Parts: sequence; C-alpha cells; structure tokens
Amino acid sequence: MAAPLTRPARRAPLRPGQRSAVAAFLVPFFFLFAIVLLAPIGYAVWMSLFQERSSGLGFGGTERIFSGFGNYTKVLGDQDFTGAFLHVALYCAFYIPVMIGAALALALLIDSAAARAKRFVQLAVFMPHAVPGMIAAIVWVYLYTPGLSPILDWIQGAGGSWDFFSNGHVLSSMVNVAAWQWTGYNMIIFYAALQAVPREVIEAAIVDGAGELRTALQIKLPMIRSAVTLTLLFTCVGVVQIFNEPKILGERAPGLGSMWSPMMYIYRVTFERHDYGLAAAASLILALVAGLLSFVVTWIGNRGKTA
Repeated sequence: MAAPLTRPARRAPLRPGQRSAVAAFLVPFFFLFAIVLLAPIGYAVWMSLFQERSSGLGFGGTERIFSGFGNYTKVLGDQDFTGAFLHVALYCAFYIPVMIGAALALALLIDSAAARAKRFVQLAVFMPHAVPGMIAAIVWVYLYTPGLSPILDWIQGAGGSWDFFSNGHVLSSMVNVAAWQWTGYNMIIFYAALQAVPREVIEAAIVDGAGELRTALQIKLPMIRSAVTLTLLFTCVGVVQIFNEPKILGERAPGLGSMWSPMMYIYRVTFERHDYGLAAAASLILALVAGLLSFVVTWIGNRGKTA
C-alpha cells in the first residue's frame, strides 16, 4: 500500500525582531545595488534619449533636445560600430579555443598522477594574471618592437622574419597578449573543478583499463562541464568589452584603427567627439549584446547537461 502523501511543513512567520535583523542585512545591499548599478544604468538610458545640437549657425551654444531613439538608430547605422563586432567575432574565433584549450590542458596535466611540483606550476602559470591588462599590453608591445625585442632577435638569428604589427599578424599578437594573461586564471578554475571529481570514479576507470588520456577526455572533462560553461560565459562577456590590447597595439599597428572594438568606438565618441548621448546608446547596445551572449552560452551549456 502506498504511503500517504505528506504536506511540507509550513514555515513559522518571522517575529518582529527577526524581521528587523533581516532588514538590517538586506537594506545595505539593495541600497548599494541601486546606487552602483541601477542609478548609472538609468542615467545612461536618460542620456541616450537626448542629443546636443548647436544653435544658430554654430556660433552660439549647444542645446539638449529630446531625440527618442535617434541615437540608437544612428549607432546601429554606423559601420564603424557594427564592423567592430565583426572584428571581435573574428578575435573570439581565435582567442577562445586557444585560451580555453590551453587552460584545460594545463589543468588536466597538473591533475594527472604523473605531475610533479604542482603548487609551483600553478603559481608560475597564474602569475601573469597578476599583471594589470594595460601593463601587460605595454610589455608585449616592447617584445614585439623591432630593435628592442629579444624575440625578434632570436627569429632573425635563425634566419626568419616576423612583423607582429602587420595586418596579417596583429590579430595573433593580440590573442597572445590576452591568452598569456588569462590562461593561468582559468586553469585554476578548471583545476579546482577537477579536485571535486570523485576519486573513486577515476580509480574505477583505471581499474577498467583506461589510460591517463582516456580518463581525462571521457571521465574528467564531462564532469567539469559546468566549470567550462562558466568560464566560457565570463570569457565571452569580457571579450565583447576588449579595449586594452587593441588600444595599445593600435599605436604601432595602423591596421587596427581607432575604432577596432565596440569599447574603442565608445571611448572615441565620448572623449573625442564629446557626444555623450551617442556614447550612452552605444554602451547600452553593447550591454544588451553581452546579455544575449550570456544567455546563449548558458542555454548551450544547460542543453549539453541534459543531452
């Protein structure tokens, strides 16, 4: 005979003293959340609805007029802005496989039974992430510059030649800078996820005759799918906002241009054109693209879990 269904016990209502304690913890968070996030977004939305136009023949001052979605239409019709997303998409096609693949390979190698000096290797690989992005880009510009770079001296000594700033090589130069900085960070995330894999599962695979490579590919990787999805999510959102690498390398690589990425477009519109309404509209569109990209990556990751 089936056991009768039992209703879940109802929670007792909070007493007045408990409500005060809950409010004391929640109010500071919501206050900071509103000041730091909601207020700037609201102000950006308000700014994006206005344009500044010169009065008279251009000899007078400027006046702010309501334009509705005029700034959004102007941004979406600007080839510099839409073309910047194509540049970033091409960059992602090279950067994400290189960086994620290297981080996964390093994490699996360190997690293997044959690995030695694991703490030292983790620290050594992670150290580049401690360097600020702008400083890292400047250091690599030095290593890319002819007459200064020991790397180019070695290449020339071997009878070869390479121009890191040429149109054909500047993309790989940017990928190298970002991968050097972020591979160690993501390797730590993957390695932490690998530590949570039950050891008995791995031991059972070894007893069944699976080697290190097969265990890594068929046992470990599927079990850290959530960590890989999370890393892809953060990486995609960060890549859409890429600024440091193209900005610094663009000083030596004319092929990049001053509006290579959406963030560079927003920077130039804000600080050179002083068109704050247009910059606000471009920023909100960029935030929307990042949000949609986050949704797609999360959906694909969750779909892979249920497959």
